Amino acid sequence: MTLVEQVQGLLGAVARCSWSYEQATVDLPREEWVPAVTAVRDRLGMVLFDWLGAVDEGDAGFDVVLRLWAPADRRGLLLRTRCPRDDARVPSLTAVFAGADWHERETWEMFDIAFDGHPGLVPLLLPDGFVGAPLRKEFVLATRAAQPWPGAPEPGESRADAVPGRRRVLPPGVPAPGTWP
Repeated sequence: MTLVEQVQGLLGAVARCSWSYEQATVDLPREEWVPAVTAVRDRLGMVLFDWLGAVDEGDAGFDVVLRLWAPADRRGLLLRTRCPRDDARVPSLTAVFAGADWHERETWEMFDIAFDGHPGLVPLLLPDGFVGAPLRKEFVLATRAAQPWPGAPEPGESRADAVPGRRRVLPPGVPAPGTWP
């Protein structure tokens, strides 16, 4: 029985399972997040908490993504849940995995996604007094506003205000073009 079939059998119609790029992925409703993760840990041996983060999906909201591993079977599983932009909150997994504490704090700080039941959502990485969620798509990068972007222009930007390139330096002993005899 494949991992996708095992997860589908364990979680039933609650989960939407898929397999692509040699990776099993499970999409869960937000209200089933903690019970489903607990069941996967207890019944499928996914006992190694690897990583938790988020993806800003624009108007669709945020995907909170969890990576678990079963060391005995040497297989991994991605679990995702979506929360809307206007209600960016997900139940905390700190009671299921103690290691979720740091990851949820980072995700809260960078995306402003609340984790209900977390023991202490306090700033972790950003300086005191920082305002905003820097990994949200609508967050404006200060350096981008202060100076021209060095890369290729984005749609709607022109090259007219771009920084001019460096003067090309010729190797020693090579005459400048137009000065050749």
